[in-house]
This record gives sequence, structure tokens and C-alpha cells, in this order.
Amino acid sequence: MKRILSSLVVTAVAASFLLGLGLAGVSAAAPPALLKVGFAERDITPEIGMEQPGGYGKAFHQTLHDPCKVRASVFDDGNHRVALVGIDAIGIRRPLVEAVRKAVHEKCGIAPESILIGASHSHSSGPINAIPGEYDFGSPLVKSLAYEKSITANPKYWRLVEKQLIEAICAADQSRAQARCGVGKGIEDKVAFNRRFRMKNGLSDTHPGQLNADIIEPAGPIDPEVSVLGAWDERGKCIGCIVNYACHATCNPGGISANWIYYMEQTIQGAMGKDCVVVFLQGACGDITQVNNLNPYFNPGPEDWSRFVGASVGAEAVKVLVSMARGPMGPIDVKDTVLQIKRRVPSPEHVKKAFELVAQPIDKVDATEWTFAKETVLLDAKLSQEPVAPVEVQAIQVGPAVFISNPAEYFVQYGLEIKAKSPFKFTFPVELANDCIGYVPTEEAFGPHGGGYETRLTSYSNLEITAGTKIAEAGLELARQMTPAPAPEAQKAPPFHGRPWPYSAPPQKD
Repeated sequence: MKRILSSLVVTAVAASFLLGLGLAGVSAAAPPALLKVGFAERDITPEIGMEQPGGYGKAFHQTLHDPCKVRASVFDDGNHRVALVGIDAIGIRRPLVEAVRKAVHEKCGIAPESILIGASHSHSSGPINAIPGEYDFGSPLVKSLAYEKSITANPKYWRLVEKQLIEAICAADQSRAQARCGVGKGIEDKVAFNRRFRMKNGLSDTHPGQLNADIIEPAGPIDPEVSVLGAWDERGKCIGCIVNYACHATCNPGGISANWIYYMEQTIQGAMGKDCVVVFLQGACGDITQVNNLNPYFNPGPEDWSRFVGASVGAEAVKVLVSMARGPMGPIDVKDTVLQIKRRVPSPEHVKKAFELVAQPIDKVDATEWTFAKETVLLDAKLSQEPVAPVEVQAIQVGPAVFISNPAEYFVQYGLEIKAKSPFKFTFPVELANDCIGYVPTEEAFGPHGGGYETRLTSYSNLEITAGTKIAEAGLELARQMTPAPAPEAQKAPPFHGRPWPYSAPPQKD
């Protein structure tokens, strides 16, 4: 009898223990499986002498500061695979993205709509922000303005980037292994600033000048969140992370460079290991740069500025990584749509004056006015071929996190609104993804108290005034079709049943 009772007690205790772990009984839920995750990177450093993007006229790289890369991550829950890819580039164009997606799908089987390629917006990177032959349809004047007076894509560099993107994504896919993942966010509010200001004349101005007495206040907010998703292998080694932060990559440390993202990567790898692949996805930073127009002191030089911004963001990312709980983190899901958004059309008088101005030598007229007249002529040509722009909006879920992307230089207010209205606690707004359609300001920026550089009508920035709202609504609608999963949590401590630390004692008198 004692033997039977003892057996029953052991069985009950074991069952209770197994139930506590969720392992006993057919009705107990099985523990969620770990995601399979892979990371890889490839070099896309342009050659000395290639064009440097970032302006409206010709500029050429003369020195090398640090390499430019593509960095890819692939997440697989057994049902869906997604690739989240960052590229050190000022932007990436849709034909290149489509070619990469097609090749990756054929080689690896990842669905085209499940691949997100986001540009860091580095102004010190390579020449792929235009499309080779983009204006071949135009008149001799149009072709001259597009190819001889503007930054162009380099076909050789375009082919290199295409090859390296395909290789990086496929290598990340092939390296997939079970990984514990985590997600979190921190705050870095000392390195990024809104560059638009309300002025005493009732309008808004972009970069009005350091300590300009006519400044009233910033015309918009910033987004100080550093959002991070990390992955660790079975040995506890951090194999890679994705970082999302909103700030133009315009520090330009000197020569070819990933810009401040280089120092962010260096900082993270210094803490997490040199093999930790750092995928950077740019936040909504259309009106956000490292320049503080209210700074009472001299600004640092380009090298120090790049290091300050990158190391500060990287240090905050490290704090988030080392403090986040790790565990299973599914499911994976993807939603995607392509909006058709009209372009703004310049008036006939505007176009006529632009043609008259570009007919004159640039050194005989105001150079800025000539430059924007050139942009009007190119926009007029583009409208004849493509009056409506395809705008891809994408939502990619990784468990409790969602990446909501768009191809614009997107004003930060929209990114903040997307975060506020998203059903996901961890929402990563990603701009300049899968194409490059120029600045998309808020509707208020086009109003009677608006203005500034970003609202100027050019061949680069020309979508209708409501484009930003349409993009935000589309992204949120995609996210609402998904169900957020809980984030991994740290193991809770057991209830206290012991006694206080014996070294502790009441106050004593000597």
C-alpha cells in the first residue's frame, strides 16, 4: 500500500511539474518554436571617380573613408520567410529592386513581396539613385540636362549592387539556424534635429541658419526612438540585429562612406562582436538631420560629427540589445500594396520660364534658380511618360514587431503617427524602401504657413499634397490585418520564501 501511495505521489508531482512547463497532457499548448534566422553582408563600395549622390549637380568621389555594404537578414517561422535588407545608398530604384526580387525568388524561393530593401540615405555612397537611360525618350535638351548636368546612375555600379544584393540575401537565407530573438526600444534625443523652422514672417524655412534671430520655433518634431530587433544563436552569440532610427545620413566624414551608420556599426560590433551583422533601416527622416540650427556653439567637423551621431545611436542600440529578453518570436507575416499617386503638375507659365532660364549659361544667372528650372524641365518630360507614380507600401511582421515601409523621404510626423496608431507595440517605420520617390512632406507644409526646401517641385519630389496621408493610411491598414504576438519576457523570480540577507542588520551603536 505504501508503495502504491508513493507511486501516486511521484506521478502527481511529475504531472504538476510538467503542466507547469506546458509539457503534459494533450490539451497543453506546445512551446512556440524558435525562428530560423540568418544574416549576411556584401561589399558595394563604389570606385574612386564615380559620382557622389546627394545634390542636383555633378560631384565625384576622390577618396575612401570606409566601405559601403548591403546587409541582409532572413526570418523563417516554417510557414513564411521574409528578408529585411539595408543598403548603404542614398536611395534605390524600383527596377533594381524588382530584378533582385525576381532573382532571389528563383534562387531561394522567397516571395518577391516578402523582400524589403531599405536605403540608409547615405550622401557619401555610390551612384544608383537614378535609372540608367531614364530620360532616353527625351529631347536633346532633356537628355543633356539629365545626363550632363545632373547626377546619373552608373551602369557598372548598378550591376555590382544587383549582384551583391542577390548574394547577400541568398547567403542569409542559406545560413538560417534556430535563434532566440528579442525586440526593444531606447531613446537618443541629442543627435537629430528637425531642420524646418517657423519664422517671424509667418512661413517655414529649411535650415534658416544657425542662431537666426528670425527663428520662432521648430516647425516639426523629431523621433528619438532607437528601435532594435536582435537574434542570438544556440551558444548565446548575437548573430545580428536590425536598427531603426530617423536621421539623414548627411554627416559625410570625407570620401566614400556609409556615413554615420559606419560608426553605429562599429559601436554595436564593439559590444556584441565583430560578426554581429548590423542591418540599418532608416526611419521617417525627411525633415530630420544632425544639424541643430539652435546650437550656440560651433558644429563639429564632418569626421567628429559622423562619429558622434553613429556612436550615440549605436550605444543606445547596445543598451537595448543587452537588456532585451530573448526567446521564440513568431509568427512571420507579410502584407503589401502598390498605390497609384498622381504627380503635381507645374503651371504652363512655370514651365515656359524654366525653358527660358535653362537656355542661358548657369554662370550668367542665379545658379539656384537655374538648378530648379532644370528640375522643372525634367519633371515636364517625366509627366509626359509617367503622370502617376507607383508607390509600394509594405508591412512585414516578425512576432511583436512590424516594419511599415514606404519609398519616400517621409516627414517624421507621419512616422510618429504610424507608431501611435499601429496595433503593434514595436513599430518600425522604414522610409526609402523598395524605390525612391522624393520628399513627401505633411499637408501643413504646403499650406499658408509652410514652405521650405522639401516642398519645392522637382523631378525628384513631386507627388500630390495628400500623398503622405495616403501612404500612412495604407501602411496602417496593412498592419491592422495582422495579429501582434507577445514579446519574449524575462523569467519571473519565484515568490520569496527565505529570510533576508544575513549580513543585513538594524542600525547599531558602537
